Amino acid sequence: MSFLLRVVLPDKPGSLGAVATALGNAGADILGVDVVERAHGHAIDDLAVELQAGRPPDVLITAAESVPGVEVESVRPHSGRLETHHELELIDQITGDPRNGLQLLADGVPRIFRAGWALIAVRDGESSYRLAQSAAAPETRAGDLPWLPLERATVLDPAVHWMPEPWSALDTELAAAPFGPKARALVVGRPGGPAFRPSELARLTHLAGIVTTVLGP
Repeated sequence: MSFLLRVVLPDKPGSLGAVATALGNAGADILGVDVVERAHGHAIDDLAVELQAGRPPDVLITAAESVPGVEVESVRPHSGRLETHHELELIDQITGDPRNGLQLLADGVPRIFRAGWALIAVRDGESSYRLAQSAAAPETRAGDLPWLPLERATVLDPAVHWMPEPWSALDTELAAAPFGPKARALVVGRPGGPAFRPSELARLTHLAGIVTTVLGP
């Protein structure tokens, strides 16, 4: 079984090596590492690990947190290695096939952000609807998204931002970024977490901005 761990660790030499050693002693092999964010003396890393058959994922948490100053933010099933170049590949695909650009974006964003689903929503008057969606996006009835348009990429809070109930089911963490000059947004759902970090919101903004430029208003 492969899992994706998001860990918060001291941003100093040897911290990641100590975590890798602890995970190895617990019977896990690290397949890849991606730095999500560095701030305030801490690093947030995503680690793709493979665990020996029959061992529960809890041993990963115990092993990683045995290193002083390390906290495991989440553990999720994961398939394959971490690939950090998918954004460029997606932009290239959209540039080559702009007619299907919105659908390509919706399909590609979950892979890039290790999320469950994505959709592109637009508000027209007092009603909202989706322009494209990934395969796992929750089905909902047409409604309104009164928080559109957005000024900046935002973590969506169901207590503050009204949305269809299925969007926030399964403890789904949500983020949205402005998409074009109209009241449109690129919405990403990550069932079970972890929460979207400021660096991920910046990446989402950057990707949405580039694709908007490629596709036009």
